[in-house]
Amino acid sequence: MKCTVIAFAAVAGALCAGSVAAQAYPVKPIRFLVGYAPGGGTDIMARVVAAKLTDSLGQQVIVDNRPGANANVAAEIASKASPDGYTVMMISVSHAISRPLYRKLGYDLVRDFTPLINISSVPMFVVVPPSSTAKSVADVVALAKAKSINYASSGDGSPEHIAAEMFKGMTGTNMTHVAYKGGAPSALALISGEVQLGFNTAPVAVPHIRSGKMRAIAVTSAKRNPALPDVPTVAESGVAGYDMINWYGAIMPAGTPTAAVNRLNADINKALKLPDVQQRLASLGADPLGGSAADFGAYIRSEIAKYTKVVTDSKLQQQ
Repeated sequence: MKCTVIAFAAVAGALCAGSVAAQAYPVKPIRFLVGYAPGGGTDIMARVVAAKLTDSLGQQVIVDNRPGANANVAAEIASKASPDGYTVMMISVSHAISRPLYRKLGYDLVRDFTPLINISSVPMFVVVPPSSTAKSVADVVALAKAKSINYASSGDGSPEHIAAEMFKGMTGTNMTHVAYKGGAPSALALISGEVQLGFNTAPVAVPHIRSGKMRAIAVTSAKRNPALPDVPTVAESGVAGYDMINWYGAIMPAGTPTAAVNRLNADINKALKLPDVQQRLASLGADPLGGSAADFGAYIRSEIAKYTKVVTDSKLQQQ
């Protein structure tokens, strides 16, 4: 009797895992989890992709914003979701940073997820309010050495936080971190004058820079960004060796059927090659990436290794 029960359970599990392959996937809406408030870089990228997937899949792809704990709230929700092909989680470099940053997480980025695709990469811009007297990196350094200044980020351990801490360490400046729940709120804090300095991702910063609501001091990548080619890099502004970029990708709960992963990977790759998507990403200072799920998995592991060193060297690990 026991053997019969075990055999039945095994067959039932196999039928469940194979249900996506047996059906004309997808047959219902797909949830696209985002761990930040609407309007931030991760949210913007998710909505660009979700709109194209809705067209190609014939099913709604619904962006579900669950901000909190540097996107770890949403990641924990995603890690516990049914691996049926109907939950996707948008991640960024912040998730690779969280792995060494937090001693206790409710999920494991490698164990609990199936990689889907690397979507795009973007730099960050060092920005100040238009009323600021700072016009260059040298000016920012001088101000921060004369007195403590506040800088905004989209949360503890976020890419903006790490970028600012790298800048702080390499310039010997005195800056105080103020965390917000996403890129959009942190940008508004800078625009309103609540903080004196920001490290905002290109999708968030570029529109505000172009509208005059922010002044760009420098870009964090090793090369200048085509969206704002006149803005120098931090490195060429006197902080030799400085280089920090953000990336956005998608993952699914571990155990998601290969058929679902392959279908979504193929459709997102196609979307990233569409002229209107490439134009939209370029306008935000982002580079489309794409590639296989396996390649993205390898990249995630390499990024975890990279930021483990940064977090350890900066003594940022939290309880």
